[in-house]
This record gives sequence, structure tokens and C-alpha cells, in this order.
Amino acid sequence: MPHKHAAVKWLRKTKKRTVKNNSLKANLEFLARQLEKAILAKDKTKTDELARKLVQALDKAAEKRVLHQNNAARKKSRMMKKVNGLK
Repeated sequence: MPHKHAAVKWLRKTKKRTVKNNSLKANLEFLARQLEKAILAKDKTKTDELARKLVQALDKAAEKRVLHQNNAARKKSRMMKKVNGLK
């Protein structure tokens, strides 16, 4: 446990940020799994809807620096390659 007040505050902030970041990452993983299922089922309308949601979520995560912007771009690129291969 930290002794200095600033270190205690930093630890408190880190715990809050970790919880928030983990929930955002879990949501990204959930959307990616749903999209994979839709692609395997060859459901075009559901795939397009989920792809749009996942792109928005990835952009927001990159904006809030939960993911690096290049990481988000790479995930979007790979996801869209799969979605476009369905059409």
C-alpha cells in the first residue's frame, strides 16, 4: 500500500480506469464474437449491422486510448475483409 497521498490517489484512479477499460475491451470481444457467428451463418443483414457497431466501438476505444489507433485500424481492416468476402 502506498504511503504518500499522491500515490494513494494514483492507485485509486488506476483501479477505476482498469475497470472501465476492461469493460470496453469485453464489449469489443463480445461484438467480435457475434460478428464471427453472423459471418459463419452467412446472415448479410446482421453482419452489416454488427460490423457497423464494431467499427464504432473500435473507433471509440482508440479515441479513449483503450486500444492503440493502429491496433483498432488493423482489427477493422481484418474484420471488413471477412465481411466483404461474404458478399
